[in-house]
Amino acid sequence: MCHLQLRTLIFVAWVVGYIAFLLSVRRMWTGKYVRSPLVRSLFLNMVTETEASAAETQEWYRCTPDLLGDSLRPLFVQSHLDSSTKTFLKRSAEKSSWLFTQLYHSFVSTVLMLHTDICFSFSPSSSDLLPFQRLLQISPDWKAERLLDLGAGDGGVTEIMGAHFREIYATEVSLPMRWHLQRRNYKLLGIDEWQQTGFQYDVISCLNLLDRCNDPLHLLRDIRQTLVPKTGRLILAAVLPFQPYVEVGGRWERPKEHLKIKGKTWEEQVTNLSNEVFRRAGFEVEAVTRLPYLCEGDMYSDYYVLDDAVFVLKALDDTEESAH
Repeated sequence: MCHLQLRTLIFVAWVVGYIAFLLSVRRMWTGKYVRSPLVRSLFLNMVTETEASAAETQEWYRCTPDLLGDSLRPLFVQSHLDSSTKTFLKRSAEKSSWLFTQLYHSFVSTVLMLHTDICFSFSPSSSDLLPFQRLLQISPDWKAERLLDLGAGDGGVTEIMGAHFREIYATEVSLPMRWHLQRRNYKLLGIDEWQQTGFQYDVISCLNLLDRCNDPLHLLRDIRQTLVPKTGRLILAAVLPFQPYVEVGGRWERPKEHLKIKGKTWEEQVTNLSNEVFRRAGFEVEAVTRLPYLCEGDMYSDYYVLDDAVFVLKALDDTEESAH
């Protein structure tokens, strides 16, 4: 009994200390308490950039077509800030000011390794087709047999795409996210199981997984083999600049197959991915767009954003692949 009380006391003390630490860090980074001139300058620049990005969100979708390769230029699809993304940003800004909510989220994410909400702009917009539909060039009532979403997370994006499919399959390594997927009644497959089901998929979604994969070329070739021939399509999103790391035993390491994407700008890296990586794996680009990959913020920032390139890829047939 005493042993249990001692453990409870230690846990409570740890929670109190953790909350005090978070509050002190927040206080330190309000800018007023940053004493080093260099750090203060960096902090003020960070604040300015955050405010500017909130005011000029159209930069998240901007592409300079002249910087794309000749074959890629006509395939670019311009995307725009939609109503659902605006709602997500507004909600994130409101929640970031809820101190005790953010303390709770920080504590839960530390102890249980859960993540805050993510918005990937396949979300519905009342004024236009979904980016998903525009990229695939399909109508709202288009239907196919099977969708596979690799690394589906909590299934939010899967749900948007899944409206077009009779069967929805998903993979996910995170146990809490697998619980979310099961509640949505998706058919969960193991990470070494989806390639060996005996059937093929009309669309495979691989969103922001390539830079967290130990052998990305092998993954792409497996996807190619499991797509329905000729009509099957891969929807692939990659964060740019491309910085691949994999988690091994709680540490982040370079993957076994390290893809080195050339180019300094978003457009140059998109072109290099298309011409070098996708061709090597037996794919060609059918469409590409630029979208923000948004993550709900915390007590330090309203939200976090990364630049995504989203591709629709089709498999080259054997004669086309050998020609390249």
